[in-house]
Amino acid sequence: MQTFPKPLSKEEESLCIRALRDGDAGGKSEARRLLIERNLRLVAHIAKKYGSADEDMEDLISIGTIGLIKAVETFDPDKNCRLAAYAARCIDNELLMLLRSKKKTSREVSLFEPIGTDREGNEINLLDVMVQEQPDVVEEMEKLRCLKLLRGILERALTGRERQVLCLRYGLGGEREATQKEIGELLGISRSYVSRIEKKALAKLRESFRELEAKT
Repeated sequence: MQTFPKPLSKEEESLCIRALRDGDAGGKSEARRLLIERNLRLVAHIAKKYGSADEDMEDLISIGTIGLIKAVETFDPDKNCRLAAYAARCIDNELLMLLRSKKKTSREVSLFEPIGTDREGNEINLLDVMVQEQPDVVEEMEKLRCLKLLRGILERALTGRERQVLCLRYGLGGEREATQKEIGELLGISRSYVSRIEKKALAKLRESFRELEAKT
């Protein structure tokens, strides 16, 4: 972990905040720089909370620094609150928004990522196999064929843990769809470990599905 500058004393922080509000352009710029630079340790401290979220620490610190900059620019000393307390909330919010956004994107990619092709050469993804609105007879038959293949692959190609994670994650077999955090708590493992199991299992599904399609 990189070394960050020593935090400002209470008196130094007060002077910077006063300069940021009442100083000239040069004074405001310098005060802003000091308030950001000397609070980077706070960013690193908060980012450590999310170190197990399968994210690079440097990326977390970069995003957390955006929250710190926002805090410095919007801080109101008249509200009788220390900058560190206000900045901590802004940094935390910025990191949470990042993780929620990545979780949503990862979920969408997993569902729409191709796992094989149908008999006409069209790509099939996990969502195609799981959900079909108002299917016609041909589509229903194709769906049943794919489900049969999927059940066989789940039993043959995946470990019990991988099968359990996918069933919980995507609601297979009548299970309610669960988040990675919920699955981790249920199985007594970390969310990042659940994510790795899910990715590995989906890769196995894709490979096995393609092998079966090649034989038919």
